[in-house]
Amino acid sequence: MSDIIRLLPDHVANQIAAGEVVQRPASVVKELMENAIDASAKAITLIIKDAGKTLVQVIDDGKGMSTTDARMAFERHATSKISTAQDLFNLATKGFRGEALASVAAIAHVSVKTRRENDDLGTQIDIEGSKVTSQEPVVTPVGTMISVRNLFYNVPARRKFLKSDSVELRNITNEFHRVAMAHPQIAFRFVNNDSELFNLPASTYRHRIVNIMGSRVDDKLVPIKEQTELVNIQGYVGKPEFARKTKGLQYFFVNDRFIKHSYLHHAVVSAFEGLLPDKANPSYFLYLDVPPDSVDINIHPTKTEVKFEDEHSLYAIVRASVKHALGQFSIDAIDFQKDTELDLPYETIKNGAQAPRIEVDPDFNPFQPSGSSHSQKTNSHYHPKPAGNWDALYAGLEEKSTLTDEGSLEPASETLFSSTESTTTNIFQLQRKYIISTLQSGLLVINQNRAHERVLYEQLLRQLTVQNGVSQQLLFPIQWERPIEEVQILSQLQQELESVGFLFKNIGQNIVEIEGLPLDLKSADVESLLDSIIKFQQEELPDANFSHVDRLASRMATSMALKTGDALNAQQMQQLIDELFACKEPELTAQGKKVFTTITGEHLNAKFN
Repeated sequence: MSDIIRLLPDHVANQIAAGEVVQRPASVVKELMENAIDASAKAITLIIKDAGKTLVQVIDDGKGMSTTDARMAFERHATSKISTAQDLFNLATKGFRGEALASVAAIAHVSVKTRRENDDLGTQIDIEGSKVTSQEPVVTPVGTMISVRNLFYNVPARRKFLKSDSVELRNITNEFHRVAMAHPQIAFRFVNNDSELFNLPASTYRHRIVNIMGSRVDDKLVPIKEQTELVNIQGYVGKPEFARKTKGLQYFFVNDRFIKHSYLHHAVVSAFEGLLPDKANPSYFLYLDVPPDSVDINIHPTKTEVKFEDEHSLYAIVRASVKHALGQFSIDAIDFQKDTELDLPYETIKNGAQAPRIEVDPDFNPFQPSGSSHSQKTNSHYHPKPAGNWDALYAGLEEKSTLTDEGSLEPASETLFSSTESTTTNIFQLQRKYIISTLQSGLLVINQNRAHERVLYEQLLRQLTVQNGVSQQLLFPIQWERPIEEVQILSQLQQELESVGFLFKNIGQNIVEIEGLPLDLKSADVESLLDSIIKFQQEELPDANFSHVDRLASRMATSMALKTGDALNAQQMQQLIDELFACKEPELTAQGKKVFTTITGEHLNAKFN
């Protein structure tokens, strides 16, 4: 019987390694940009075509490579960053893995041009599927340019599982953000399909964050700076009042490397305890500098998950630093050095203060009988108002007992300006959450939030299908500034949003101008609705039961529906009931939640047995 264990060919081993290192085009972007940073580049350009499926190109002005180094860089387990296993626990560089470029070359067409400063000519190497097809001298600037074309061309199964171009571009943009924010001293440029998305000059941490996330972020940042023997912390947290329901602006960097760490995230969240609105998430950009031997970055292939030597102490320091920064922000909000005279109108300062005039009735005697002549005397400045016949104002009003929002009975009177028309008496609102209506067989109890959600869902679904949404024109357009990747999501959904009533004046690089809204949407709710739609798109949750249009209509209906606590009059409640039972499926919301229930006379009788 022959032996069955054998060594794999190099190209097969490289393809297997590529599955661990290169999961999508964003993985290639991360590897190439980190290599450029390790080469001491001062300017890095990223060029993308077709969301990285056709081309990923990184150009840097770093040290460059010799002819031998350029060839060796694509061999397995070849690296200039480490020489012994102990070096793995004292890393000061990023792209140390020897299989990175070899794995990329195994599943793509790779071309590299590189030259060192003292060399007259550079080197160009072309590789296809781990095989070097050409190597020759070439005239090229100092630095390195690596082009990766036709990713996964020889692994069709992997290419088939790539997401849409919009999703892959969003992942590339996220990787670009993480690398660029960690190295503000380096200039970065990002070009997608011949369109420049970012051009970031060398700057400070704050300027880099603002240049990426938009100028709206600048006013929301609270600085943090803390130095200890265990860790040095600097960076920014967002002010509590600007917290969002989405989790987009949360970044941890350890030794200039982006990481994800749920334990440290909990430390930041706990520091915001009592300061955030319900279900809101804090924003933070925190840079931690720790000794390299106190952190292990080798527990995950992408190096985004790390293990700290003393996590409990680090947790306490991060939490205390954030609380201290927020405390300083709260104190600084009151400016004790402010000249209060500047708050007074100019005319008031010029004229000076005037003593108030006090006018009294010198003849007033509280012990004098009301019929006395002295009670009618007044001085020249005192004119008491005669008491009118107050009882006449209440003539004809009948006291009624109404059910309050809390469900208790209390007497209520008609107002002086109430209409003489009789109102509906068989419908009322309970706890500003339920609508109660009488039936021949008992009571109908409707959840007003879910009922309105069902009504809006079917309306929006019709508008998305036939594109006949009605819009209300705004007197002043709403200007909405967001990161570029979020604006891109809205740009992709522009046609659907306009079909339900949105009118966009302009969708720029990171600015959205809205000049019209759907009829049922309030201006104050626009930001939360668009945030919800963006979050829903970013989650990329597969759902076989709903189409893209269904999911969008459901998400918008959920955000626009009446909330618990909204007061309704009898006419509004009756209109909602009529619209609900005109729906195709009034019993359930789009998510399958129950909308109403009935309480029959038998149920009530059973309560008194």
